[in-house]
Amino acid sequence: MATIPKFVGVTGLPRAGSTLLCQLLAQHPEINCEGHSSPLCNTLLGIRRMVSDDTFFLSQLDNAFASSYAHLASAMQGFLQGWYHNAKEAVVVDKNRAWLHAIELLLHIQPEAKLIVCVRELGQIYGSIEAQHQKTILLDFIDHLADYDRFGRADILFAKDKAIGAPLTSLHAVPDLPKQVHERLYFVRFEDLIERPTACMSHIYAWLGLSAFEIAPDKLEKGLRESDSHYHMKYTHQQSEQMIKPKKHEIPPRIQAQIENAYAWFYQAYYPQKNK
Repeated sequence: MATIPKFVGVTGLPRAGSTLLCQLLAQHPEINCEGHSSPLCNTLLGIRRMVSDDTFFLSQLDNAFASSYAHLASAMQGFLQGWYHNAKEAVVVDKNRAWLHAIELLLHIQPEAKLIVCVRELGQIYGSIEAQHQKTILLDFIDHLADYDRFGRADILFAKDKAIGAPLTSLHAVPDLPKQVHERLYFVRFEDLIERPTACMSHIYAWLGLSAFEIAPDKLEKGLRESDSHYHMKYTHQQSEQMIKPKKHEIPPRIQAQIENAYAWFYQAYYPQKNK
């Protein structure tokens, strides 16, 4: 019987290096990593919503809760494992920003799963999105942000259901998670990945229980490009064949101060040196 590979999700903030991280993970011979965002997490969440509203299944729960719930758990576990049924490697990596939000659901059906959570200084995340907007200023965002000024656009991007705000909400909930869930999370800062890629990846491989492997930052393989049509070309995911340190985005002081004040908890947890 084939060995079921370990499941690892890549999640976290946008523009925080998840695509680059996946390119580096894919270099390890024991990892299967397609690199582009996967619909697996969204599909599992959709299954939960569907069965919770299905009157036939609800009637089964009324009459035989234990067995019906066990059927559901087994089916969702089988769905997750079946998604990568052709993988021959020891580890499969699935990228989706919703995994952190769904971590407890994931661990219920796959207790040994792990998540790598990508973070980046928030001003630079906003700056990266704004820079892309300026390059494609003739096109609007999918949620029509182009008519706002820079401050208004930043304010909306950080709303709890928007591009930056939604994954930030999941990060904010992390301290409330049980200890056993924390043990399944590994946080990687974009800045560390860029400055010390070899050391970062060595730590990640060790945390995943894989053999030591030396990455080749200048020989990255381009995978399938992310579909940008949903974002009206605002968040293009350009993949490079080698690691290139990005230029620092110049952020208006008022916007930077507002971000740091509103998300002081984030800086305390992931960038404590900024408070010194």
